[in-house]
Amino acid sequence: MTDDLKEDYPEAAEYILKAVEDHSEEWVIDNYWKIRQLGVVMDVPDVDELPFFDEEKHHAPTDEELREQAEALSQYRENLKKGSKSADDT
Repeated sequence: MTDDLKEDYPEAAEYILKAVEDHSEEWVIDNYWKIRQLGVVMDVPDVDELPFFDEEKHHAPTDEELREQAEALSQYRENLKKGSKSADDT
């Protein structure tokens, strides 16, 4: 299974397998968004392509959910720059 990951994503496999070694497969699934950011500089698999992903146990975010997460992170970073809270926090 990991051979397919290494074959399909040779650059990213090293980071993914190191994260599994350091933390566990469950941690990688739960925190995959951190690894997914490597996609800016290299090809990375979607979470549901990971060899240890089990669709009965785990949730793969939809494109809409990923878009919402990216927008929320962008807004959070913008708020940090401005030193302000969102309207919902007041």
